Formats: sequence, structure tokens, C-alpha cells
Amino acid sequence: MGDEVSGSPPVPIYSSATEVLDKLKEKWSAVKKQPYPAMYSSVVGGIILDPAMMVIPMDDHMVHRGHGVFDTATLMDGYLYELGTHLDRFLRSASKAKIKSPFPREILHNILVQMTAASKCKKGSIRYWLSAGPGNFLLSPAACPEAAFYAVVIDDDFSQCKGGVKVITSTVPMKPSLFATVKNVNYLPNVLSVMEAEEKGAWSAIWVDEQGYVAEGPNVNVAFITKNKELLLPSFDKILSGCTAKRLLALAPQLVEKGLLISVSIVDITVDSAKDSAEMMFVGSCLPILPIVEWDDRPIGDGKVGELTLALSDLLWEDMLGGPERIQVPY
Repeated sequence: MGDEVSGSPPVPIYSSATEVLDKLKEKWSAVKKQPYPAMYSSVVGGIILDPAMMVIPMDDHMVHRGHGVFDTATLMDGYLYELGTHLDRFLRSASKAKIKSPFPREILHNILVQMTAASKCKKGSIRYWLSAGPGNFLLSPAACPEAAFYAVVIDDDFSQCKGGVKVITSTVPMKPSLFATVKNVNYLPNVLSVMEAEEKGAWSAIWVDEQGYVAEGPNVNVAFITKNKELLLPSFDKILSGCTAKRLLALAPQLVEKGLLISVSIVDITVDSAKDSAEMMFVGSCLPILPIVEWDDRPIGDGKVGELTLALSDLLWEDMLGGPERIQVPY
């Protein structure tokens, strides 16, 4: 009666799986291109190709308690890039989060490759999660029967980033090192940091730790080239150990050999020193390098994309296209 008086429409009640599936299919019917061509779910026990069925249980502890970890690997021209490196970090994160994988590493690897093959997608990324699993809505996952493994293929025609972006210093507190060094699903500080940047007309933000040292971006590492042509990356002690950042550290000595860089180092970097750099960049899986030309309304160097930044970008891009860290997907 109250609903009739207020004019509020009645809430539909769906009593069958068919009715719910029809509504989910209705949502996806208007999508011209499927952005997620395949998903794996250990709850279902297989690969799912229908986007309407790409769901996870509400009582999964990753959903209502944030008890889960994840990682990502780039898919480039039918090859998965650095899958092994990302998978190793994924399992280290799971161990720190006290989540035991339902499968050994080899099986996880095979699932991801088979899922990618089933998707027919040749370019984009794959993202995968390990959660404490479904079972209840309590704080402890003790009553959850088994951890859950989910993965999805993301179709994305990304390209090499050559334009520069602006950043700000985030006022959102960064995560304590215990959580920042684990790639977990608790990303509220990261989200708020990016939103703050967007509200101020910037692309993203930079976190600075309590000692005044540069830390990282919300979902990327950051690197600098000094006026003396030294490549510097912040220490990984309090931030996520980026797989792409580590690959950059392995490839960058090639520019030292050519005389373009003087050295490559991991150091603590003060904000003043960082802002006085000749060049600055974000480093992340699907970028792999994004030049930064302005920080807190102050130009970095001459305020233009630097030649050494692009040279480093070329190194990583070429490695993604033809380097040794690739796995061919058997479509």
C-alpha cells in the first residue's frame, strides 16, 4: 500500500535462473563489441564465453571483505608477455594474504593460456584473481570450503604512449608497506587518488611517503631521468615491486652501453630532486612507458616529452613485440 501511495513501482521478483539470465543477456545485447571475450571460474570449473554468465558469488570474501589478490599480464599480437613473472608475484601476494591456491602454479599457468586461446583475442590483457572463496558473510574465511580462482580476458587495442601527461601529488594517504607491497584488491586509496587527480585536470597522481620520498602512482611505478642522464626508480621497500619496472631496469643498461644514459639505479628520491629531473615517466604493464611533462603545475624539464623517455619506451615496446619474455598462445 505504501508503494502505491508514493508512486514507487513494484520491485520485480525473479524466481528462476532463466529469468535472471534473460535480464543479464538483455544488458549485454546492446554492446557492439564484447570487451571480455572469455572468463575462467574455479567455482564453475571451466571457461565461460557468454558475458551474461561472467559473475562471481556475492558471498565470496573478495567481494564483501576485500580478501583477495590479483595480477595482470599483457597480451600482444597473440603472445602473453611476462606471464611467468606476473604469476610468481601473484602467488607471493597470495601467500602474504594467507590464501592457498586451489591449483599448483603449473595448472594456473595452463588455465590462463587455455582461457586466452578460447577467447580468440590477440591484443589486450588478462587479469586474474585468487580469493578466500565463497562461503559466508563473516569476517573470517575459516568456514569457506576452498579458495576461488577467477580470470578474464580484456580486449583492448592499446598502443605505445608517446604523448605527455600531467600529475599531482596525492593528498590521499598511501597504503602502509604491508599492504602496498601485496597486489591485493583493496584499491579504495588508489581510486580516490586518481579521482582527485582527474578533478584537478591531471591524468593521475603521485604518492609521497612520510619521509618525503617519492613512492609510486596509484597503479603504476614512476621513474626519473636526472639532468646528468641517470635513470632513477624509487626503492621497492614500501611500494609494489612492478614487473614492468623490473624489466625496464634489466633493459635500460643497453642505453648505458650506447652512451645515452650514465647509470641505472634504485634509490630514495626526494620530491625536490624528482621535480628537478630532466624527464619523468610512469611505468606499467599496458603503457609500458607514459611520459610525464608536468607535476603540480610545474613543468618537468622543458615541459616536453624527453628523448630518453621515448628511447626507454621503445626498448620495452620492442621487448613486448619480440623479446624472450613471451609465450605464444595456441589459438
